[in-house]
Amino acid sequence: MFNKNLKLVLAFLIIAFAGYQFAEGEIGNGIFLILFSLIFVFLYFRNEMILMAFLRMRKQDLEGTEKWLGRIKKPEAALTTKQQGYYNYLHGIIYSQKNLSQAEKYFRKALKLGLNMDYDVAMAKLSLAGISMQKRRKREATTLLQEAKKLDKNNMLGEQIKMMQQQLKKI
Repeated sequence: MFNKNLKLVLAFLIIAFAGYQFAEGEIGNGIFLILFSLIFVFLYFRNEMILMAFLRMRKQDLEGTEKWLGRIKKPEAALTTKQQGYYNYLHGIIYSQKNLSQAEKYFRKALKLGLNMDYDVAMAKLSLAGISMQKRRKREATTLLQEAKKLDKNNMLGEQIKMMQQQLKKI
């Protein structure tokens, strides 16, 4: 894994060499090098370790997800702000099975850094509402549930939200 700035430098150097190839008349090499540099630009915006962690998460493999996230040594240096948000979001999901206080910390940090998709924000707020319910903070849980309901435009979390509202009435 390369540092995020190193990826941009590599892309720039490859594009510069592609320009040299165009000047020399090697059009095919220049086109190939430009396409090759797009890989590094793509990996700047979508970190390869987070992509692999999401693939593991889709298979419900929390240990594999944690292993891929563990390969990111310095998240602040290697990831953009949104990627750091997803890094913390994935850690929050992992720790929601183990340690609720730790999971709450990760979910809050993920929301602070930002997530790209409304569904992910809704899921993080729903998880925080569940943690708040466990800790008997009814007002905070109600607020988070309402925010999650607003963000869930496709009604994918509708059943979970209704179930949590039923449980909230019992507190």
